Amino acid sequence: MKAIVCEQFAPVERLQYRDVEEPVPRSGEVRVAIEAIGVNFPDGLLVEGSYQAKPDLPFTPGVEFAGTVDAVASDVTEYTVGMRVIGVSDHYDAYAEKVCCSVQRLMAMPKDMPFTDAASLVLAHGTAHHALKQRGQLQSGETLLVLGAAGGTGLAAVQIGKAMGARVIAACSTDAKLALAKANGADELINYQTRELRGELKRLTDGKGVDVVYDPVGGAQFDTCARSMAPYGRLLVIGFASGEIPKLPVNLALVKEFSAVGVFWGAFVRREPATFMANMQELFAWYEQGKVRLHIDQTLPLSRAPEALRRVLDRRVSGKLVLVPDAAEPC
Repeated sequence: MKAIVCEQFAPVERLQYRDVEEPVPRSGEVRVAIEAIGVNFPDGLLVEGSYQAKPDLPFTPGVEFAGTVDAVASDVTEYTVGMRVIGVSDHYDAYAEKVCCSVQRLMAMPKDMPFTDAASLVLAHGTAHHALKQRGQLQSGETLLVLGAAGGTGLAAVQIGKAMGARVIAACSTDAKLALAKANGADELINYQTRELRGELKRLTDGKGVDVVYDPVGGAQFDTCARSMAPYGRLLVIGFASGEIPKLPVNLALVKEFSAVGVFWGAFVRREPATFMANMQELFAWYEQGKVRLHIDQTLPLSRAPEALRRVLDRRVSGKLVLVPDAAEPC
């Protein structure tokens, strides 16, 4: 079978598309013939050696996927050949035509969900959901600021914030990105390239400040957000897509009485699998109700994974980018 292989930590352009041995499911695993793979920012960091985890070399990157079960281990009874499933790889090996996955990290797909949507829902929406529900304790009627609101996880946070009853302020670098955030439910829009973010937040909150900030970007805007928090606010640290890890002026946390809250979705999934599965069931229900939806920027063949990852790392994707096996048509 074909797969993307990382031989050494290096720029994503060095990835190889080549033949590898077909995996065989071990105890507690099923093998899935992949139909679609979600491309995520951490995938690129992993390949370039900039992520928290560093798998043994060589490895195949990729975490979220959707497909059809085509083999099961002898002790597996929950899944049968032919079932449509969503998976979260526990071996960073989803950029392939087939993958083996523990049944604890598989979910049956909702009946009418396309494979491309299924492969895009788990990481971005799962991260935003966990961040806003378990870590941010977002309440109906509160104000939520989403930075990078046109990216995959940013759009997810906008949608989920609205589903949870918040007033959502979307912050982006272009008017086109803001239009996408607006189409996905944002109540207020701030172009922080043309407007002063702190002043706009003060105006939009009548000087109170923001209850919850969802920040997957880091960089200079983090400090602005720290100065714009409401009392008892929660500043959620999701990631650093800007490439700059900011420093927290802790005196502001003291005088404003807000909390900086870290969000590490991967650790949460491993630590609390039952809560993760409950979150996913809520997301599936919201999907079926139309409260959350997937914006697929582009679907590319698996062999073009280096190009896909470069676009994601350079923040040139709105919503999600999806890979499909080269012989497949998007479905």
